[in-house]
Amino acid sequence: MFEIQYQLRFQPPLRFLHASPTPSPAVLLLDLRFPCRRFSRVRCCSGGGNGGSAKPQQLQQRRAYPFDEIEPRWQRYWEENRTFRTPDEDLDMSKPKCYILDMFPYPSGAGLHVGHPLGYTATDILSRFKRMKGFNVLHPMGWDAFGLPAEQYAIETGTHPKVTTIRNIDRFRSQLKLLGFAYDWDREISTTDPEYYKWTQWIFLQLLKRGLAYQAEVPVNWCPALGTVLANEEIVDGVSERGGFPVIRKPMRQWMLKITSYSERLLEDLDDLDWPESIKEMQRNWIGRSEGAELEFHVIGSDGQERGIKLSVYTTRPDTIFGATYLVVAPEHISLASLVPKEQEKQVEEYKELAARKSELERTDLQKEKTGVFSGSYAKNPATGESIPIWIADYVLGSYGTGAIMAVPAHDSRDYEFAVKYDIPIIRVVEPAGTSSNLDGPYVDDGFVINSSNMSSGLNINGLTCKEAAMEVIDWLERTGHGSKKVNYKLRDWLFARQRYWGEPFPVIFLNETGELVPLPESQLPLTLPELDDFTPTGTGEPPLAKATTWVNTIDPISGKPARRETNTMPQWAGSCWYYLRFMDPKNSTAIVNKDKERYWSPVDIYVGGAEHSVLHLLYARFWHKVLYDIGVVSTIEPFQCLINQGLILGEVEYVAYRDAEGRLLSADSVSDVGEYALERIPVEKVTKAGDFYVLKDDPSIRLISRSYKMSKSRGNVINPDDVVSEYGADSLRLYEMFMGPLRDSKAWSTGGIEGVHRFLARIWRLVVGAPLPDGSYRKGTVVTDDKPTLEQLRALHKCIDKVSEEIQETRFNTGISAMMEFINAAYKWDNHPKPIMEAFILLLSPYAPHMAEELWFRLGHSSSLAYENFPEARTEYLKDSSIVLPVQINGKTRGTILVNEDCSEDEAFKLASLDEKLSKYLHGKAIKKRIYVPRRILNVILDQQKKLDFPVVLTCCCEEGN
Repeated sequence: MFEIQYQLRFQPPLRFLHASPTPSPAVLLLDLRFPCRRFSRVRCCSGGGNGGSAKPQQLQQRRAYPFDEIEPRWQRYWEENRTFRTPDEDLDMSKPKCYILDMFPYPSGAGLHVGHPLGYTATDILSRFKRMKGFNVLHPMGWDAFGLPAEQYAIETGTHPKVTTIRNIDRFRSQLKLLGFAYDWDREISTTDPEYYKWTQWIFLQLLKRGLAYQAEVPVNWCPALGTVLANEEIVDGVSERGGFPVIRKPMRQWMLKITSYSERLLEDLDDLDWPESIKEMQRNWIGRSEGAELEFHVIGSDGQERGIKLSVYTTRPDTIFGATYLVVAPEHISLASLVPKEQEKQVEEYKELAARKSELERTDLQKEKTGVFSGSYAKNPATGESIPIWIADYVLGSYGTGAIMAVPAHDSRDYEFAVKYDIPIIRVVEPAGTSSNLDGPYVDDGFVINSSNMSSGLNINGLTCKEAAMEVIDWLERTGHGSKKVNYKLRDWLFARQRYWGEPFPVIFLNETGELVPLPESQLPLTLPELDDFTPTGTGEPPLAKATTWVNTIDPISGKPARRETNTMPQWAGSCWYYLRFMDPKNSTAIVNKDKERYWSPVDIYVGGAEHSVLHLLYARFWHKVLYDIGVVSTIEPFQCLINQGLILGEVEYVAYRDAEGRLLSADSVSDVGEYALERIPVEKVTKAGDFYVLKDDPSIRLISRSYKMSKSRGNVINPDDVVSEYGADSLRLYEMFMGPLRDSKAWSTGGIEGVHRFLARIWRLVVGAPLPDGSYRKGTVVTDDKPTLEQLRALHKCIDKVSEEIQETRFNTGISAMMEFINAAYKWDNHPKPIMEAFILLLSPYAPHMAEELWFRLGHSSSLAYENFPEARTEYLKDSSIVLPVQINGKTRGTILVNEDCSEDEAFKLASLDEKLSKYLHGKAIKKRIYVPRRILNVILDQQKKLDFPVVLTCCCEEGN
């Protein structure tokens, strides 16, 4: 007697089509009369041995479906037919529009990794969906191509940045086309193209005309050893990334943009944007609006005499003025020299030099130890009349407020740490309501004011709440002339210059005689970069462009006088501030954008990119857009109506174990902070999951650390999308990245996960095209029928349409895919697959897996692309839930339930019961005597206890998901 083994839960009746002699193991081909429509391999097994099994290695050599033929064919078709071109001159503007934009990439030499297509796939699905919904869709791609890496590569190799940039763009473009993205490549732009940066320079001239661009002495990152200014990303721990040389902050004349003039508008207009609240809050914090007071302290010398100098400070807590026991000025404060007597100069200069080596981020780090030096001067507190010392400390920035603060150590944690360190008096002037005033450390919350009265100054705010006291102090300051109410912003003007070659040249000159700045006439734009062979820094602080003497020395086109060009270039942010406008009208040589086209396409409806650009890029683009709005170039007050930040795709999960000094493996939950341990990477095949943790297969007592890391070359966990496409196809990569989880979440890459999605696509292929022929090829057409759809089929389809449509619009792509998987599972149970049903499903699939969808659409008899077909609409009459729970009995005893339609037939009910995991075990190998079926009430299966199947089978069906 053989034991019956089932890999799948299909039940008899089975009709044998062929069997080799038994009892030796044999491969049988069976006709599964219910829900499968193609043959399946089955092997008979005797109790021992492993003979008779099909060779899985041979079977797996065939591709699950011929994506390697399909995808290149349809990519050629789209390119040759310009399928996704958005008409320019003949656009029907009576139709609704949808402008979907990716944050365009910097084309690095490394090319794409699998994390990059996540956002691109999302926007591609949305653009295809909107196009099929009857929208005019603008979905372009371009390159933010100026930047530091190409220039650094030029310095190292002598290769011109333009050569490197073009090569990298070609690589990126080919990778994006390989993934089947529906970009309008006719609108492709690069910020390095003179015909593009002509308009970047034009915008700069408009800023200059309106007083929004100016030059000022500002501190930059200067490396004396390298003789150059460094960008922040070129500095690591206070030294240059290249060579490890010290970097200091040194004032240099730089171009600035007056973004602070737009602070209030940038803040207010955030409210109406459909952006993640976290991103809006980050922008609000960066702008940093605060209300307070600006007040003046008279400077007093060490002899107690006023020196005729006033020091202005800004505070958000005027209610604490009686607790101000010292002032702090920034090391770069403009009046510092006048505050320092001769005997203090050496100490102050030494401290300034130390502070110059720190970045603003380091200086304002709350965790770092506070440092400072006494200036040698004092100031008179206008409220108390007492003299308080003036200190110099780097935790105050010259760029914020007035560059000076009144320090209230009892109610500010930074001031408290500083006062404790330097033994400065601490006077408490606020206490919490209903609590003893005997508190340790600073009290920084609201409360009631105490110790705040002085008859001489005429100010008494004791007993008031902090808010009331602040208003009273401001009134007193304005009455007495000591200060006034003030709104302040943390936002600083934008440093808009780089000491680099590879950037947009400034369209200005300086007259040799007077140094007067002269803007170039707009007719002379673009001012192009000169050709250079040497891109290394000059060593003097001058940019590399200073070496192009024939370019630098020029003639003023208006006066004819000798002049010099600006040798700084614009920062990389410049080109990315307005590129969304150029996509609307990329070939226009007479205007930045045609007004009618701008009015039609603005604003960008959906803007997708990483959260790392949540502040600077978006803030700068919004600033430029508002300037362009003010001068009548654009018609909307904001450029990007809806913002979506996609999450990161991390590398595959890594497993790590601890080893102690003796080389023994230790469980992660038993490792203490004390002791020395070595970390050992464990291969995934040696790992298994136990509950919520991962452990060693060979020793489950050893718990491992499991973690995913951001993809990087240094970790060796970068996945190249080209390799994935080669093995699984572009549609599999697209579908998997959407199926991994919510778009906005970060998630770990899993090769096993993409294999599952690939099998799902293969199931769709076989459902429509049929099983492969004996030589591994596929028939020309399909196995779809011309039958009229059943009510069950229509309900399954329209339920899927409804779900997929909703999930695309809400960018819940993973659950949309789940709905399609449910449909395919249901479809494999049908006896036939009517053409109207399958056509509609293929249209649903097309935004996700466009190559396969196009091929299946063509095989169904259509001669043109489905890109502009109408997206299916769900019909409400098929969405009504008519399912009921039907009890199932075996030999009169209830063994479970199944979910069926109200009008379910006896055969359909039995099929569902046969497939149910719980019920199938009662039916395996059993002969059925009869079935009793009461519609909507019960199904009772009576087994024939005298008859059993007398052979074992292991059944493998191509219809089961995952095979």
